[in-house]
Amino acid sequence: MTLVSTDWLNQNLNKVKIIDASWHLVKNRNALEEYNEEHIRNAIFFDLDKNSDQRKGLPHGHFLPSINDHEKAVSEMGILNTDRVIIYCNSDLISSCRAWFQFLYFGHNPKLVSVLNGGLKKWKLEGKEVINMQTKITPCRYRAKENKNMIKIKSEIDENIKKKKFTLLDARSKNRFLGLEPEPRSSVKSGSILGSYSLPLSELVNTKNNTFFNKEKLKDIFVSKVTGNDDLVMSCGSSVSASSLALAYSIINDDYVAKIYIGSWAEYGKK
Repeated sequence: MTLVSTDWLNQNLNKVKIIDASWHLVKNRNALEEYNEEHIRNAIFFDLDKNSDQRKGLPHGHFLPSINDHEKAVSEMGILNTDRVIIYCNSDLISSCRAWFQFLYFGHNPKLVSVLNGGLKKWKLEGKEVINMQTKITPCRYRAKENKNMIKIKSEIDENIKKKKFTLLDARSKNRFLGLEPEPRSSVKSGSILGSYSLPLSELVNTKNNTFFNKEKLKDIFVSKVTGNDDLVMSCGSSVSASSLALAYSIINDDYVAKIYIGSWAEYGKK
């Protein structure tokens, strides 16, 4: 199951490993502080900034960490390769999908990694329990294996503009894609990658509770947006919401291997 419901998780709290992967682009929200104030019972905080390669010089450039760093971080979280992992967030970008992508990239069994549909927003709307107690963690030894076919780099994006081997979708808002409004990062120009298609994440979710639309509606949306090559690669501002597009497409295509342009517009549009 790519997605699990709030009711399912509520019934299986002690049978799975739960990760809070909240991340916010806006500066007036601190995901760790929010986690410390309230989280789902047994949840472990997963810091997307710390669990990324920040040495690339991009603001919030969520390049994947090294395999050794990922192994170390997940081992310290007490997660085993055989664990069923449920990831949630409290972010409008649905940053839980970015953590989902990272676990798949580093070889966790796709059948053992799911995102909580609706995240903490839906959980709280339903009056389900949140706590502020620290989750007890027993460190373990986790082993990772990279699936390098799941990411694209800038040179491959440039090559694809000419050869059109895959279709690039952009999860940013329509106005950002069209260059009608400025980027949130002053070091990044407005606009989009030549030949890419706009598919804002907001069009794939019910904003009232942050749940993804059902399979039939998602399929209609993707069909209406994408023409030509159905080998899809996702992008956005900094590879967070791109992962949400990848998860949405995996719901309607069981054979799809999630792929994102890891640098996204924060890299490609850098001034």
